[in-house]
Amino acid sequence: MDEVAKNRWKRFAPLLLLMLPGLLYLLINNYLPMFGMIIAFKDINFAKGIFGSDWIGLKNFEYLFKTSDAFIITRNTLLYNGAFIIVNTLGAITIAILLNEIRAKLYQRFYQSVVILPHLISMVIVSYLVFAMLSSDSGLLNKSILPLLGLEEISWYSSKEYWPYILTTVNIWKGIGFLSVIYLASIISIDPEYYEAATLDGASKWQQIRKITVPLIMPVITIMTLLAIGRIFYSDFGLFYQVPMDSGILSDTTSVIDTYVYRALMNLGDIGMSSAAGVYQSIVGFVLVILSNYTVRKFNKENALF
Repeated sequence: MDEVAKNRWKRFAPLLLLMLPGLLYLLINNYLPMFGMIIAFKDINFAKGIFGSDWIGLKNFEYLFKTSDAFIITRNTLLYNGAFIIVNTLGAITIAILLNEIRAKLYQRFYQSVVILPHLISMVIVSYLVFAMLSSDSGLLNKSILPLLGLEEISWYSSKEYWPYILTTVNIWKGIGFLSVIYLASIISIDPEYYEAATLDGASKWQQIRKITVPLIMPVITIMTLLAIGRIFYSDFGLFYQVPMDSGILSDTTSVIDTYVYRALMNLGDIGMSSAAGVYQSIVGFVLVILSNYTVRKFNKENALF
């Protein structure tokens, strides 16, 4: 090893050591479990073990696609997550811009904490908070708000037409804060000289947002959107299972792939089908990320994820 290589090794060795724990975690938590994909193609027999079980090809996938509920759960998963991506992105950018306009540090930190607090609350607790609002017997809406408006009480947990709006509202309330903090960090990093020059040219606040803020944080918006698209076939299990209290009446509106697989796994104990659903979600998510990134690169290579 020559002198240049030795000096380079000495220079980067501490950084490599710092990377090691993260790389080990990534290997153990994300890559080693990928070998479990073979379960999706086997008829699991615990007596024989995973590797000794019989291969059955795509039969586990057939169960997922041939069921009468396949269209409903796929539709719900795509529509809900598509709506979440659009609404959360627009809402998070708006909140981030508003937070950036607060000049007093104390108030800024207070509002940042208030916005991100729901993200830190367990979905189990959120489900009970929603129940406290919607309960037929003692819910705040039925017992306090609706009577004030002269409206009749609603049996929320048996009226499926309301739940697309309820689930979307809960998702926004819980998830928008984390996303807004990411966008706020991007906005804060923008050089203030851009805004000073725009102010001198007579640009209004709205023009500054349109011409400076949004274009400069567009790479971050693109990356976060691409990552969200990659998980468009995955759903927040707690949101769709615990918040509706697993009400069978609401299944047409609240069932998604994750909850359907969970119920099938609990009722049938079919691990192979559950694994097949996970593989299906991963492949579709991967393809969507590739296609979305390809589309972004066509318009602006700098905003592409890779």
